[in-house]
Amino acid sequence: MARRKGRKVNPDRAKPVATPPPAPAAVVPPDPIPSPAVAVAVAAPVAVAAPTQPPAQSPAPRPTVGAVLHAASGRRALGGFFLSGLLFSLLGSILPSWGYHLHSDHLTVGLYFLFLNFGVYVAFHFTQWLLPRRGVRFVLALGSAVAVGALVYLASVSGPVPPSLRMAGLFGVGLSAAMVNTAIFHAITPMYQHDPASTINLAGIFFGLGCLANTVLIAGAFNSYPAEVLLLIVACVPLFYLLAWLRAGRGPTPAFTEFPSLRDAMKDFRSPGAILFTLLLFFQFGNEWAIAGWLPLFVTQKLGASPATGITLLACYFAALLIGRIVAQALLRRIKHSRLLLFSVVGALFGCLLLSLTATVEGAFVAILLLGAGFAAIYPLTAESIEHRFRSYHPGFYNGIFSLGLTGALLAPTVLGLVANSWGIGAIMWLPLFGAIAVFALVLAIWLEARLSRG
Repeated sequence: MARRKGRKVNPDRAKPVATPPPAPAAVVPPDPIPSPAVAVAVAAPVAVAAPTQPPAQSPAPRPTVGAVLHAASGRRALGGFFLSGLLFSLLGSILPSWGYHLHSDHLTVGLYFLFLNFGVYVAFHFTQWLLPRRGVRFVLALGSAVAVGALVYLASVSGPVPPSLRMAGLFGVGLSAAMVNTAIFHAITPMYQHDPASTINLAGIFFGLGCLANTVLIAGAFNSYPAEVLLLIVACVPLFYLLAWLRAGRGPTPAFTEFPSLRDAMKDFRSPGAILFTLLLFFQFGNEWAIAGWLPLFVTQKLGASPATGITLLACYFAALLIGRIVAQALLRRIKHSRLLLFSVVGALFGCLLLSLTATVEGAFVAILLLGAGFAAIYPLTAESIEHRFRSYHPGFYNGIFSLGLTGALLAPTVLGLVANSWGIGAIMWLPLFGAIAVFALVLAIWLEARLSRG
């Protein structure tokens, strides 16, 4: 009987197999994205039965509010490179307003750049002491205030005064520009850690815009205003930055991290990649600023052009550098780096030769375009390697490398003052020629070291 009863029960259990599948409404598939009601029910502190399915994975953690605020303040601080570029390009464009296109006191011009370099050196050490005590925003505001004071002082000594009186003002300009640089490198730390190459390239674009804006402003107002008024007009830019930083006192504070120990910094700096990259910045910035510091005087004294024309050609040079870097950054993924480097070096060499041998303003214009296009691609070619070479990045460490590059940028015009004083203004364009060859060799060494380090 049990067997018969079992036989009667088994067909009944098998019936659902033959029946059509249940309606879709009777089956509730698991939701890939839980609804708000489900999320609230899961989050509520109520005792419920153990779930039959594993709980859905929690979403990726979102950045904290503090990190977002620091990143936003870093983006705003990145615009401070505009002020830095304006201050560093000031001397090359203001020299004709002081009358140096009329006489050949080249040694004094070299001393001007030397005192500007002294300010950069002092600011690098002073700002490292000040930043941990007062913070990034205070240093940015103080650097802007020093820039305003230095420019107002230079405006007061722009007349027929001894050149030695201008040395203190130029020292203040270098001091303020380097203070702003150091503070910005700390403020952009969150952005750099997210995308190093893009952050550095964006900083270079803002820096180039500051250089271009300064030269365009002085070239356009050269024939209308004296040097005193020009310097006061330029002083309005750091004054705007000073007011902006003071007004932002209630907003988020830019990020600041402690400086590394001397032992850790020296470990990073003793790596071959860091040394080669520092030398590259030293020579490359020296090439660029040898042209930027002496181009207006070279064009006016050798080619007989007007001072306004010389400053306009300087603006064209900065525009070629800026546009060339943007175009080079877009071409890095489409053209072989070795081929782009070869084109850059050849363009820089031909530009230096043409600028040394030309006798017309038109020839100088073509040479300037070649120089700008040649110099422009060097920095983006090496900026890509920063992300892989400096993984233990610290803003103070990279600012130190950048400051050494700026030292080369300002030492080159100083050396050109000695060269022009000994061999004449026509000999100053040979130094960038040898500098371009040195940059080419350093880029090849960086690539070779990178391949050897990868094994």
